[in-house]
Amino acid sequence: MSEAELPITGYLDRLSHRPGETFAAHVSVRDGGTYRVRLLGVRSADPNPEGPGVHFEDLSRIFAQRIAGRRQEIRQGSYGIVPRGPAAQPGARTWTALVQPGFDGSPRAVLSEEQDGTSARITAGPGGVSAELAWPGGTAALATETKLPGGRWWRIWASADPATGRIRVGQQALAGGKAATADAAVPGLLLPARATVLIGATGAAHPHLHFTGKIEAPAILGGFCEDMADPLEGPHGPLLAAWDFSIGITTQDIHDTGPEACHGRLVNRPTRAVVGASWSGREMCWRHAPADYAAIHFHTDDFDDCCWEKDFSWTVPDDLSSGAYAFHLAGEEGEDWLPFYVLPRRAGPFAPIAFLAPTFTYQAYANHARDNADAAYRARAKAWAAYPYNPDDYPLYGRSTYNRHADESGIAFSSRLRPWLTMRPGFLTFNDARGSGLRHYPADSHILAWLAEKRFAVDVITDEDLDEEGAALLAPYRVVLTGSHPEYHTLRTLDALEEYAHRRGGRLGYLGGNGFYWRIAREQAAPHVIEVRRAEGGIRAWAAEPGEYYHATDGQYGGLWRRNRRPPQRLAGVGFSGQGLFEGTHYRRLAASHEARHAWLFAGIDDEIIGDYGLSGGGAAGFELDRADATLGTPDNAVILARSEDPPASFVTVPEELLTHLVTVSGEPAEALKRAEIVYFETAHGGAVFSVGSITFCGSLWRKGFEGPVSRLLENVLRKWLAHSK
Repeated sequence: MSEAELPITGYLDRLSHRPGETFAAHVSVRDGGTYRVRLLGVRSADPNPEGPGVHFEDLSRIFAQRIAGRRQEIRQGSYGIVPRGPAAQPGARTWTALVQPGFDGSPRAVLSEEQDGTSARITAGPGGVSAELAWPGGTAALATETKLPGGRWWRIWASADPATGRIRVGQQALAGGKAATADAAVPGLLLPARATVLIGATGAAHPHLHFTGKIEAPAILGGFCEDMADPLEGPHGPLLAAWDFSIGITTQDIHDTGPEACHGRLVNRPTRAVVGASWSGREMCWRHAPADYAAIHFHTDDFDDCCWEKDFSWTVPDDLSSGAYAFHLAGEEGEDWLPFYVLPRRAGPFAPIAFLAPTFTYQAYANHARDNADAAYRARAKAWAAYPYNPDDYPLYGRSTYNRHADESGIAFSSRLRPWLTMRPGFLTFNDARGSGLRHYPADSHILAWLAEKRFAVDVITDEDLDEEGAALLAPYRVVLTGSHPEYHTLRTLDALEEYAHRRGGRLGYLGGNGFYWRIAREQAAPHVIEVRRAEGGIRAWAAEPGEYYHATDGQYGGLWRRNRRPPQRLAGVGFSGQGLFEGTHYRRLAASHEARHAWLFAGIDDEIIGDYGLSGGGAAGFELDRADATLGTPDNAVILARSEDPPASFVTVPEELLTHLVTVSGEPAEALKRAEIVYFETAHGGAVFSVGSITFCGSLWRKGFEGPVSRLLENVLRKWLAHSK
């Protein structure tokens, strides 16, 4: 075991199913042995002893089993594989490629062939390019021993001639300069034929030495390369195989333009639609100039699918109510939870309220390693009996789209076919001095626990379901509520929400902040994967390289929905404006909240200050704040009922609001944009939108119980909405 593993963990085939549908669970037990699985209802996921606590309903009567466990391996690292390479040719052979290395300190394989004990590979490392050959009865290795700096494009090659035993390896920068070469002679040299070809790795049975960096135009040629007249064009000779990565950019296929059509496939989803060696900058969209995007960015830690075998399955009973559930796994050395949601039956009956679980956002943040699991964090997790594992310690399960690869390029893909440590009951994101420090899945349990306490009937649906089914999924509901951070959306999910709230008379409660922010892409062939390109603008954990703003998955421009002319204000009335550390402040009611037409919203609330407490950062207006802006689409009839004040010193105005260090897009002072606003407006056909403008709002539903002004405000909204038919 090269990296730390959880004692027991797993993942599901998807995060939601309906009654009559079947979940498939894939489990790994590090040390083997049996384990017990049972069904739980997840009622609350906050381990803070000052909050609602972690509460499960034991549903072992519905499902429980004892299962023989086994350790299942994870194989990280991307590469291309061609099961059947070119046939044997008499004479010499040359292997070559264009590379832009992103080294992690050790030589990595660029192109290799292997069959029946005979192999050839060319590797690149900081110290130069090397060739390694092996055949029954002999081996040979040769290196340029000349520095090969990363971040630049190079032509590398290796040639071998069995007739003379001669080997040559070389490298030359595309930017010019003299080629560096090395030569040797080895008797008895044999070369592979009809071999398995790997691009970006070596070892057909167990690929390893995964390359980090870009590879373009890998090829196998007949003949020996004596010199290099044009490093971009490469050595000349009879073409045996040449893989053109500008073909099929939206796929995981790699296409050979050689005479034998030795096509292959990609493993672990390296990044396509990246600029290549000849990118001129004349086109920013790969669809318009695919030849400029003829490279693939491989990484040692790319990850697509654990590919674990199924351990057990479970069909959702017809009479099980919609809600949040989990499989509890308990082995000899530890335990884990696999959360999921059950939707209502397709034909109903339906609750009047739907909670839209922001699973695309959970997926974007899945296994976010923040490097904050210090001694104080661990002490709190232990004292609270919180979820004991943190992604900082377990890179084996893949990182999030908020992390970077070894070469500092951003992670653009996230898969749900792997364990997510961050989507667990009781997981602490922060050591929150004033609250619980929860985000995403456990934080959103505040909403579900509050709804249950107030006896609101609710169904649970997910982003993935909405993307697949569209507005029809929302149609049965009088009210749809978001989670605390519905940040990531596809065009289809945004269209469905807009159709529901603005054109079909639905009532949308946006209960978070920094929502509807990043555009993501999915494809039917791989629904378990989302892609994000962090293009120009926005608060970003990393920035996509110039020319790499368009998704490989669907070919569409990525980045902020605001830059795709779909700002959040158009849907929800408010949009992201300010951010700080995980701490919060309060709202103060504005004059509009006292007007007679809005009195129902604040019935039973005498306070002028709203939410100066809470389990998330200690205040209802915190961490990430949204505000109204008519120039970005806030409807003319939207009313601002309350506004945050006294932002903590850590807060800043987000970059997309700034034109210069002095001028903002709206014309307001930059300091004034660090605010959250509670907004209400009505839409066509009797619909309405209520938006709270803050990630931490729902943490303030609790105040020594589910009471207080924040709780009463939301209850007033829902009671009024439910009292009127759609």
